[in-house]
Amino acid sequence: MLPTPGMGHLIPLIGFAKDLVHSHDLAITLIVLTIGPPTNAQKDLLHALPGTIKPILVPPVSYQPEMNAFFAITRSMSSIRHLFKSLVDSNRPRALVVDLLSTDVLDVAMEFNIPSYVYFPSSALSLALMFDLPTLDETVSCEFKDLPELMKLPGSVPVHAKGMILNSFKDLEPGTIEALQLEEPDKPAVYAIGPRLQTGSSGGIDESECGKCGASGLEMSEQRFLWVVRPPNEISAMGSYYDSQNNKEPLSFLPQGFLDRTEEKGLVVPSWAPQMEILGHGSTGGFLTRCGWNSVLESIANGVPMIAWPLYAEQRMNAVLLTQGINVALRPTVNQKGVVEREEIARVTKCLMKGDQGLIIREEMSKYKDAAAKAVSKSGSSTKALSQLVVKWKEDNNI
Repeated sequence: MLPTPGMGHLIPLIGFAKDLVHSHDLAITLIVLTIGPPTNAQKDLLHALPGTIKPILVPPVSYQPEMNAFFAITRSMSSIRHLFKSLVDSNRPRALVVDLLSTDVLDVAMEFNIPSYVYFPSSALSLALMFDLPTLDETVSCEFKDLPELMKLPGSVPVHAKGMILNSFKDLEPGTIEALQLEEPDKPAVYAIGPRLQTGSSGGIDESECGKCGASGLEMSEQRFLWVVRPPNEISAMGSYYDSQNNKEPLSFLPQGFLDRTEEKGLVVPSWAPQMEILGHGSTGGFLTRCGWNSVLESIANGVPMIAWPLYAEQRMNAVLLTQGINVALRPTVNQKGVVEREEIARVTKCLMKGDQGLIIREEMSKYKDAAAKAVSKSGSSTKALSQLVVKWKEDNNI
């Protein structure tokens, strides 16, 4: 397995590896890419792996401003190719699993005749869009947001992999998954195996993104809260994702006097907190999230309704799914400048925790919590899909 650099990619693939080891008695080699030296959190995560999952660290790529995963993977390609040759010579891998941003490595896998699969850590809706982007690029001349009608996403463009491993489940996105699984020439098989969750994920919002409006809105809502605050990155929104060595003091960016005024109702935690444990606690009544898919699945699995506040990448699509598709979240409205004002944060927080709409959302979320548990049960759809995938590996390679 080869995840993209970053804890947000490493954690779900480790969770998937553990599931394979536990349920199907497989041995996993985990190839770890890092931007800069491995963080203490990464070291702890790798150190805690069972013996059947062997981590191999590729020489790190030095962190630079505006660093991104594609650049890091390109810089690491020579080391990856050398590592693949070593693995093939010693104990031929049965399959390679990469995540979405590491697909350049598929070409290397083809050189060594290793069957490859893409672990897709987001929604089926996002996968359908990505499959259809080449067609949309040819047929749409304007911005997608300016289209007069909604786009239809059948999901039929080939990918140079034998299969897509999707961290979602049929009851969550039934129509989209059904469309993705229709058999077509040169189309990879899609295995919906979610929700796959991994204890140890972190929760937090960069204060430069959330701003003083977030703090003021929470204060105005008069609701009890736990807020995990990360230090800002002045260069880019994605900077805080990769620059995990940021030593700035997160709490210094809060409004003056905020901690004192809210000490009876709120707890502010700098940088990191065990998100799964918090969402699983009976006192947690709502979750303000940027709508990363890992966080979405953790919230659904624990039955916690959400406030969807997306920022970048596929988060906006996830927010639409949550609010308009399955009705398990509220989304704050932005003003004409694209900013969510403190009054709006207070409004949606009160609505989720105390309002009639919040009660409706809570009831819907309870249904999806049960559906998520059913999907990964012994006879669930996701458990069956995972077994089919492993059988495919064994048949192809005569394990």
